[in-house]
Amino acid sequence: MEKYMKSQVISLKDHPELTEKWVQARIAEDPLIIGLGELTLKDSERPQPSGGRLDLLLHDPDSNTRYEVELQLGKSDESHIIRTIEYWDYQRKKFPQYKHCAVLIAEDITSRFLNVVSLFNRNIPFIAIQMKAIKIEGVVTLFFTTVLDVLSLGTEEEDEAEVVDRKYWENKGSKDSLKLADAILAIVDEVAPGFALKYNKHYIGLSTQGISKNFISMTPRKKAILLAAKLPKAEETQALLEQTDMDIMSYDKQWNQYRVRLTEKDIQQSKSTLLQLIQKAYTAYVA
Repeated sequence: MEKYMKSQVISLKDHPELTEKWVQARIAEDPLIIGLGELTLKDSERPQPSGGRLDLLLHDPDSNTRYEVELQLGKSDESHIIRTIEYWDYQRKKFPQYKHCAVLIAEDITSRFLNVVSLFNRNIPFIAIQMKAIKIEGVVTLFFTTVLDVLSLGTEEEDEAEVVDRKYWENKGSKDSLKLADAILAIVDEVAPGFALKYNKHYIGLSTQGISKNFISMTPRKKAILLAAKLPKAEETQALLEQTDMDIMSYDKQWNQYRVRLTEKDIQQSKSTLLQLIQKAYTAYVA
């Protein structure tokens, strides 16, 4: 029979030792604890032009996304909303080569806060995370719950992505990785014939009769290719992928897509799984 231990929720704001700096250090040690995927620490206490300091700058190398994180003990308030957006805005303008997302972590995310943020959430990628400190037999641990996630900010088609050619991606990736794109297209053809590769500046998508239909997209690397399949997160899909030896990356919450890093061997050995994944994405996005 499982043992039961009584726990106690403690207030970090009122605690004499567990300060905001302490919380910041715990996240810096292990960014995965906040629940946004396999993030790495880029910087902490980064100076801003306003005179303030960005608490944490986290990075997702797979999706090329940076997260500007502001911490607040106690209840969320308007000043921290403004500060979080201000830091996000400065970073995205200074480093436009990355995607950026504003993140506020607070002990108490109030309903008023959620109402205010929801007004501009479609234009600003904003994540709100509620943090709880729990004490069990003298040990303190932190729990993080995402209470407001980013909304889809549109599709690649709506972004009017800059069109390039195959040579561009052969130089940026390699001729071998473009052959992997061709192999994936052959699998797509088994699901829905008539699609062609569309070479955009930041990814390779699909089109049919001149119309973009990016239920999957690809990003060639030198020795592999990143495949993204647009699908709502589901245990069934996760289990399907985990049955293989493919390199499964963290789920992209911003664009609602599964991502895998593929080699020629992966495509050969896991073709059946890739066929099912692509079929699911086609059904969800196009059919």
